[in-house]
Amino acid sequence: MHSRLKQVLPFILPALLLSMLLLASCENDLKKIKEVSAQYANSPADTTRGLDIIYSDSAIVKGHLLAPIMVHLEVADPVNIMPKGVKIVFYDEGPVESGNIVADSGVFHTANQKVEFYHHVVYRTKKGDVCQSDELIWDQAKKIVYSNKPVHIVTAEGNILNGINFTSDDKMLYPQMTQGTGDFEVTDFPGQ
Repeated sequence: MHSRLKQVLPFILPALLLSMLLLASCENDLKKIKEVSAQYANSPADTTRGLDIIYSDSAIVKGHLLAPIMVHLEVADPVNIMPKGVKIVFYDEGPVESGNIVADSGVFHTANQKVEFYHHVVYRTKKGDVCQSDELIWDQAKKIVYSNKPVHIVTAEGNILNGINFTSDDKMLYPQMTQGTGDFEVTDFPGQ
């Protein structure tokens, strides 16, 4: 009996861990994964592990992308999927860090220059503002970020903003959202 357990144990533990991971996933995540899988099931794919890319323009560093794994799918609209997490650091001249985005997963559409970040997305600005959501889309061509999911922003001054249908420039200087609520410290009243 004891030797039989030793033979079966290496197969039971991985199956048990996989089952626990699947049970921890929410229904919407599984639905999204099935949709993406079906869409790209027969597409040629390349996988890169330990991704570490530095973006530069005229020898000036503009960004740094880190991801443990990236899957490139060669389809009509080529796409790069980063299913195990992604971090992008932005730089001003110097190079001085001007902000960063961290998320549990990401999808980069090369044709329209859009990066979609999903699950536990955190965008930190140079000023110290922090934006959190379960979705953030960065349109590189239009130089904007937006989300249709609830967004929570804590400014460097301690103000708190909550809302949906969030849109901002890609440096988060002018955020706008609908159904906004928040806590603000007011120190000066206009006209007084």
